Amino acid sequence: MADTETGTNTAPRKSSWKYIGPGIVVAATGVGAGDLVATLIAGSNFGYTLLWAAIIGCVVKISLAEAAGRWHLSTGRTLFDGWASLGKWTTWFFVVYVIIWGFVYGAAAMSSSGLPLQALFPDAGIDLKWWAIGTGLIGLAFVWFNKYAVFEKVMTILVGVMFLVTVYLAIRVTPNLADAFAGLLPVVPDAEDSILNTLGLIGGVGGTITLAAYGYWVNAKGWTNTGWMKVMRLDNRVAYITTGIFVIAMLFVGAEMLHSANIALAKGDQGLVQLSGILEKEYGAATAKLFLVGFFATSFTSLIGVWHGVSLMFADFAERTRGRGESTGAEVASGAREKSLPFRAYLLWLTFPPMILLFIDQPFRLIIIYGVLGAAFMPFLALTLIWLLNSSRVPAEWRNRPLGVSNAMLIIAGLLFLVLAVKQIWDMDWASFF
Repeated sequence: MADTETGTNTAPRKSSWKYIGPGIVVAATGVGAGDLVATLIAGSNFGYTLLWAAIIGCVVKISLAEAAGRWHLSTGRTLFDGWASLGKWTTWFFVVYVIIWGFVYGAAAMSSSGLPLQALFPDAGIDLKWWAIGTGLIGLAFVWFNKYAVFEKVMTILVGVMFLVTVYLAIRVTPNLADAFAGLLPVVPDAEDSILNTLGLIGGVGGTITLAAYGYWVNAKGWTNTGWMKVMRLDNRVAYITTGIFVIAMLFVGAEMLHSANIALAKGDQGLVQLSGILEKEYGAATAKLFLVGFFATSFTSLIGVWHGVSLMFADFAERTRGRGESTGAEVASGAREKSLPFRAYLLWLTFPPMILLFIDQPFRLIIIYGVLGAAFMPFLALTLIWLLNSSRVPAEWRNRPLGVSNAMLIIAGLLFLVLAVKQIWDMDWASFF
C-alpha cells in the first residue's frame, strides 16, 4: 500500500474503502458555505422540484474529478504539466487566475469561517473581521506545519461533523419523502430564469478549482501510477456521494423549513446565520448551535482545503516554470512541494494581503475581474481535460473513447459551464468597472 510519509507506491490488488482519502478532502473543500446557501435557496424557492438537478451536478463533478485523477495516474505527470503542453496561453490564464482569485477568495474564506464563530460567541463582543483574521492565521499555521497525511485526517474529522449535522437537520425537519421522490423527475420550475437557475444548481455545488486539485491530492496520498486507478475511482465516487448527501440534506431543510413557511433566505453566508435563528425558534438553542458548528466545519474545510490544494498547484507551476523541478506525481508524493518556497509564498498570499479587503469596501474592478476569472475556470478545466485525454499524451489504454461516457460527460460539463460563464459575465455590474 502507499505510504504518504515516504512516498512509496505499491498499489493494492483491488480497491478498498480503507484507502479512501483524497475524495473526502475534495468533497469537504468543494462544498462551502455559499454552496449550502445556494441549495437552501433552491429548496426554499422550488421545494423538492430541483432535487434531480442537484444529483446530476454531483455526477458531472464525478466525471471532472475522475478525468483529473486519471491524467495524473496514467501519465505520471501533473495537470499543470498537461496544461503547459497545450501552449503558453494556459500558463498565463492560470497565473492570472490564481493571483487575483486567491486574493479575493482569501478574504471570502476567512470571513465565511469567522461568521459562525461570531454567531456562536456573541457575548465575546469581537468584530467579524477579527474572527476572520484568526481563522486565516490558524489555517496558515496548520497547513504550513503539517504534511498531507495530517491534513487528510483533520479534514476527515471535519467532514464527519458536517455529515452528522446536515443529516440530523434533514431528519429533524421531517422531509416529505413522496415529494422528494417526485423531485427526481427532471422538471424545470415555471418561473423567470428557471432554466438558468437549474443549470446554476447543477454546476454550482462543489465545482471550483479544487476539482483540479484532486489529482494533486491523489499524488500526495502516494498514488502515482495506474495500479491505483480503481482505488482512485472508488475514492472519487465516495467524494461526490458525500457531496450529494450534503446537497440533498440542505435541499430538504430548504424545502421543509423555508418553502412551506414562505421564508426568503438572504443570499451569501449571512443566510446561514439567518437559518440558525429560524432553527432556534423551531427546535431550540441546542439545534441552532449544532448547526453553527456544522457551518464552521463547512467553511473552515474549504479554507484549509484551498490553502493546501491550490498552494500545491501554485508550487507545481512555479517549480516547472523556473525549471527547478519536474511536474511529476512522484515529486508531489515525496512531500517536497509542500515544503517548497512557492508553496509557502502562495500560502502567505492567500492569508495576509486579503486581510486588507476585510477592512475596506469591496473594490468593484477587482471583484468584476475575479468574477470573470472564476466563471471562466470551470469551462477551462472541462475543455482542457477533453483535449488532453483524447490526445497521444495519454497512454492508449487510458484515453477517452470518442463515444465513451467520459467524453460525453466532459462535453456536457464544458457546455454547461460555458453557458453559466456567459450568463455570469453578462449579469455583472460593468458600469462600476469604468
